[in-house]
Amino acid sequence: MASDDELTAMRQAITLSAFGLGTTSPNPPVGCVILDRHGVAVGVGYHRRKGEAHAEVNALSAAGAAARGGTAVVTLEPCNHVGVTPACRQELIDAGIARVVISVIDPTSRGDGGAAVLSAAGIDVETDVLPDETLTVLRPWLTATRRRRPYLTWAYTLGGASKEKFDEQLVADLRHMTDLVLADNETQEGVPGGHAPEHFTLRDHAANGDLREWLSTSYAGGTRSVLVAGGSHIELLHGNLDFVDEIIVAVENADPQGALAAVTKEVTASDFALIDVSSRPEASVVRLQRPMQP
Repeated sequence: MASDDELTAMRQAITLSAFGLGTTSPNPPVGCVILDRHGVAVGVGYHRRKGEAHAEVNALSAAGAAARGGTAVVTLEPCNHVGVTPACRQELIDAGIARVVISVIDPTSRGDGGAAVLSAAGIDVETDVLPDETLTVLRPWLTATRRRRPYLTWAYTLGGASKEKFDEQLVADLRHMTDLVLADNETQEGVPGGHAPEHFTLRDHAANGDLREWLSTSYAGGTRSVLVAGGSHIELLHGNLDFVDEIIVAVENADPQGALAAVTKEVTASDFALIDVSSRPEASVVRLQRPMQP
């Protein structure tokens, strides 16, 4: 069972992993914390973008010799293959790590998987540590990878005169966490220049284009998450709710209860669960999410 120090380190690793949102795709956002033999954090790291060092390597580099005999706490199973960068499981073995604590197993792992290879090398491995908390960051990538179609968030405003202002604010608040933004039929990178260009291709979307085809080609180009913003896409997405994973609606001049009632009337799909209702100046924001498939 994970110790208190390891649980604290995992929560720190989850926070670190979020710094990679919007730039790591097609790779996952991952965070890692190295604890020394006494349970003291001596190195931290996260993955920034494909082609650059992974979270484990960055954390090991920061820890140096203090990593030997220590514990690596990582949000996603260390990779088991040599690609653009070395296999992280081998980096952990070479560094003399004695224990690895993993939150979520990687469905794309090659061969027996990184956890199995670490165990075979005599390293103590524990998995499934705080997975629900890790999924607050990893869910879009994991969903997209399992389904081979980007995780789609639809954000728009219900209201009157300030509708355009709130739509713009929603985009500003959410774009840094996503790969692509589709707003007013213009496709943009969520974090401008954030992805490694040799591993990521921006896919334009025509106003009356086929949503399935666009999502499929975007996935092939490295996209794992998409934000569709604004009311101009209501007709397109109302007819294609099966492609939507998350809905975020700002309701002008409404308290949380009134906002929830307005959104429930607007979105009748029963397979979305209420995640959050929050208040902002002049509006309340409702967040709905499709349950994650196993």
